Amino acid sequence: MTVFTGTDEQGQTVSYNDHKRYWYLLAYTHSIIVASFYAAFLITGAALWLVMPVIWIFGIVPTIDLLVGEDTHNPPEAVMPAMIKDDFYRFSIYPHFVIAFAMFAFTIFIVGSFALPWWAYLALVISSGIGSGGILTLTHELGHKTNKLDQFMAKIGNALVGYGHFCIEHNRGHHVMVSTPEDPASARMGESIYRFAFREIGGTFARGWHHERERLAKLGHGFWHYKNDVLQSYALSFVIIAICVAVFGPLILAFIVPHHIIGWYTLTQANYIEHYGLLRAKKANGKYERTQPRHSWNTNHLFSNMQLFHLQRHSDHHANPLRPYQVLRNFDDLPSLPNGYLGCYSLAAIPPLWYRIMDKKVMDWAGGDITKVNIDPKAKARLYRKYSPELSLANKEVGSSSAGRAA
Repeated sequence: MTVFTGTDEQGQTVSYNDHKRYWYLLAYTHSIIVASFYAAFLITGAALWLVMPVIWIFGIVPTIDLLVGEDTHNPPEAVMPAMIKDDFYRFSIYPHFVIAFAMFAFTIFIVGSFALPWWAYLALVISSGIGSGGILTLTHELGHKTNKLDQFMAKIGNALVGYGHFCIEHNRGHHVMVSTPEDPASARMGESIYRFAFREIGGTFARGWHHERERLAKLGHGFWHYKNDVLQSYALSFVIIAICVAVFGPLILAFIVPHHIIGWYTLTQANYIEHYGLLRAKKANGKYERTQPRHSWNTNHLFSNMQLFHLQRHSDHHANPLRPYQVLRNFDDLPSLPNGYLGCYSLAAIPPLWYRIMDKKVMDWAGGDITKVNIDPKAKARLYRKYSPELSLANKEVGSSSAGRAA
C-alpha cells in the first residue's frame, strides 16, 4: 500500500491511500481479452472468434459500465503534489505502447496468413482499428508532458495509425479553440458524427501542419526539416507499412488503409462526444472566455475510466491540461454523458438516437437558451423551431421585413 501525504491549508498533515492506484491495470484487460480471441481463432480455425472483439467493445464494456456505475471520488488536494511526483502512474503507461504494436503485428499476421470470410475480415478491421486508435489515448496523456521521453513516446504511438500531427494539433489548436465554432474538433449541436468526421479529420490535419510549420519557423527552420516532429512520426508510419508490405505483399494494404482510417475515426468519435454542442461565450473584446470544466462533457463510469486512464474526466483535463490523469477531478454540476465513451460511440452511430438523448442535455446545460449553444448552421432553423420557437418566429419576421424593404 502506498500512502501519500501532504499539508492542507490549515497546516494539518493529510494522509491518503489512492484506492484506484492499481485499478488502472484494468487497461490491460482489452488487449488480454482480444488476444485471447485471436488465439482461439488460431487454435480452432473458427472465424467467429474474430467477431468477438467487436462484441466486447460495443456490447460488453458499456454493459459493465452500467453495472459497475460511477466513481465521483477525488483525492484530497493536499496530497495531489505527491501523487503527481509518483512515477508509477507515468511508467504504467509505457508497456501499453509495446502491447499496441504487438497487437497490430498479431493482427497483420492473421490477415496475411489466412483466407478469411468477408464478415470476419470486416470485424477484424473494426476491432483492430479501434484498438490501435486507442493508443491515441496514451499519446494524448504523454503529449501534454514537457519531458523529452514522454514526447518521444507520444511521437512513436502516433505513428502506429499514421496520425503524426495529433499532439501539436491537440495542444496548440484544439485546447486553444475548444468549444467554439472555429474548432474543427468540437462538434456542433445537430451535426451528425458522420458530417463531423469529414470536418474534423481534414481540419485537424491542416491545423496540425500549420502549427508545426509555425513552430519550425520560429526556430529558423523550414517545414521540410529533420526536426519536424510531424514528419518524423509519419516517416516511422511509412517504415511500419513498408515492413508489412515486404513480409506479406502489397495486398496487406487493403487491411492497413482501412485499419488506419478506423484508428482516426476512433479519435473522431472521442472528439465528437467530448464537446458536443457546448459553447464558450465571447467577451466584449471579441475573445472567448477561459475554458472551464463546464465546457467539456464528463463521465465518471469507473470501468472505462480505468481503461482509458481517466480520459473521461475530460472537464478537468481541458480546464487544467497539464494535470496528470491520476489527479483529474470530478466537479458538481458538470455536463455528464449517459455512459462511458464506448457506449456513447454506439449512441452517436445512430444520429436520431444521439440527438434524442443529447440535445436535451445540451439545452439543459445552456439553461434553455439556444443562443448559448454551439449549433450546426445547417440544423439551426430546425433546432430553433424545436427548442426556441419564439426566436424562430422573430427571425422569420425580421427576414420577411428585410425582404419587403429590399423590394
